[in-house]
Amino acid sequence: MTDVTIIGAGVTGSAIARELSRYDLEITVLEKESDVCEGTSKANSGIVHSGYDAKPGTLKAKFNVEGNRLIHELSPLLDFPFRENGSLVLALEEEGRVGLEELLERGQKNGVPGLRIIERDELKTLEPNVSDSAVCALFAPTGGIVCPFNMNIAFAENAADNGVSFSFDTEVISIEKKTDEGGGTYYHLETSKGTEDTRLLINAAGVYADVFHNMVSEKKIHITPRKGQYVLMDKTAGEYVSHTLFQLPTKLGKGILVTPTVHGNLMVGPTAENCEDPEDTSTTADGLETVLSRGAFSVESLPRMIITSFAGLRAHEDGGDFIIGEACDAPGFIDAAGIESPGLTAAPAIGVYVADIVRNILKPEEKKDFIQVRKGIPSMALSSDEEKAALIAEDPSYAHVICRCELVTEGEIRNAITRTLGATTVDGVKRRTRAGMGRCQAGFCLARTIPILAQLLGKSEEEIEKSGSGSYYVRGNIGDDL
Repeated sequence: MTDVTIIGAGVTGSAIARELSRYDLEITVLEKESDVCEGTSKANSGIVHSGYDAKPGTLKAKFNVEGNRLIHELSPLLDFPFRENGSLVLALEEEGRVGLEELLERGQKNGVPGLRIIERDELKTLEPNVSDSAVCALFAPTGGIVCPFNMNIAFAENAADNGVSFSFDTEVISIEKKTDEGGGTYYHLETSKGTEDTRLLINAAGVYADVFHNMVSEKKIHITPRKGQYVLMDKTAGEYVSHTLFQLPTKLGKGILVTPTVHGNLMVGPTAENCEDPEDTSTTADGLETVLSRGAFSVESLPRMIITSFAGLRAHEDGGDFIIGEACDAPGFIDAAGIESPGLTAAPAIGVYVADIVRNILKPEEKKDFIQVRKGIPSMALSSDEEKAALIAEDPSYAHVICRCELVTEGEIRNAITRTLGATTVDGVKRRTRAGMGRCQAGFCLARTIPILAQLLGKSEEEIEKSGSGSYYVRGNIGDDL
């Protein structure tokens, strides 16, 4: 029997795992996909919110502000890209000033530092391409942008380095609450790979969190998948804005944003569409046109240098707030459910909070040899000439460019595959190195990445998948067919 089992290896589950790995516990993370960061955590805005938006007194408000602070601390420790670029909420008409003042007051109650309303002249100085309709804006200097993949992967790798076991392609089918000989509660899980018993069960299953909660609790919750469609533009448009530009929020969310990314692109989105299918990440012509037309309200002459589009699903719970804590009628079953925006920002704070709940229940010893730092994959694109020379001297494969758009080398791809929780799919390599994320969208590097994966994983090229679940690229050998 394990001490703690976590369902879900997204950013929330991985942050919880990382915090729990400080303690002398047997911890397992179950993930139905082939890798970490395969759900909501891979398809979002990558925004580190400052915390002015959430209603004071809510869990969203509490964990947003604390999560923002922790990301500032964790980025250098765990070596994931983060930049405090600041955010601006635009009032596109004079009547919007009241809304900004409400957000300012809310943010101040939440403890967000540095908030202030700026007028048109200062706004235009900060953002020369801002819309001519913008009257004023709420400036939040602690807002930022992060690489959501690398943050999620960093938490998971660090957890694994500290002894947490990750089981991929493992779908939880059923959960049964049981009583042991001493009268204590434990949980019996049926999974696609067998059974598991655990003393404590943590539910970080994203859009499926209500399914697992409702298996063990009479107090039901309901999650609606809320789809957000985005467009990503080429790096030639990446400096069109320097801050993250929001429009005043609506009841369906924060509206369409325009933001730079930490990797130098420009991103616009998302929509907010309630849907029934928790796997529906399709994009539509109407949805993407909505993104572009509404995004154009924020800036003059919005570029349309689009290299890709995508959609992600947020887990919206009917109550409108995060659900975090031990279920009242299921001792030892701990929810981290309804984690929609600002969930990415809040994740590290949720990790600390949930770990404290576990610590208070199990009273574990704290490890003396906890590894609190993690080193990411060296990036040739971001390295100095001296750093590049040192990498190539140590491993000549760092001189062999595989992805020309993003300047990703064979050495980086090999590192991504062979490191802790290494990539086993093409998308896994892409999220860890950016190979395939550039202008050509893997048009050139895909044929070079597949053989490297096959070699290092000891597989044939026909067995290499895009993202698991039988998503093969290669059907066979043309020579054999002929």
